[in-house]
Amino acid sequence: MSTSIDDLLSFDEEPAGEARDARGGWLRGLLRTLAVTAAIVVVVVVGLRAVGLQASLWIIVAGVLAVLAVRRVTAALSPPPPPRAGGRAPAGEEPGTWNWGARDALRSAINRWQVPLDWSTSRPERFTNVILPRIGELADERLRQKHGVTRESDPARARALLGEPLWAFLATPARRTPSPRNVAAIVAELEKL
Repeated sequence: MSTSIDDLLSFDEEPAGEARDARGGWLRGLLRTLAVTAAIVVVVVVGLRAVGLQASLWIIVAGVLAVLAVRRVTAALSPPPPPRAGGRAPAGEEPGTWNWGARDALRSAINRWQVPLDWSTSRPERFTNVILPRIGELADERLRQKHGVTRESDPARARALLGEPLWAFLATPARRTPSPRNVAAIVAELEKL
């Protein structure tokens, strides 16, 4: 199945309740992290005092947060577990290979666009600060792969290859968030490179 950038950035209206759920999920995750951090810090402080040691509370909090961050990153990067007996066949090229239906990295990357795009609808500065640089990176990568240049390495050639509308879009920050139709037109121009 092939999906273009245009398909991934197409606009569909979502009910307002779903946007609230996304924010609530973020807040719930933050509160859960704070509660877990507080519980672990209490256990560590009590354990250290039980053996007669003392350490700065801020150092303990920073250490616990670092361990939780490493845990989250390693969980996101770990491969999926192997299928159970009688389960699905492996998705690798050969039967029995290591690829047990691994997550699609491109799909994961595209899914990470959802939250910044949702935020940018109500806050244009988020579009300028978050989305526009990412689109610029996509343009640079596309230019590098297809033509061996980037906007920084050869601005004149990059401008000619991108075309004036796309160059202007990437070079000047928008005062308001562009409509989904305008973003789709920009993405279509990127795909033509």
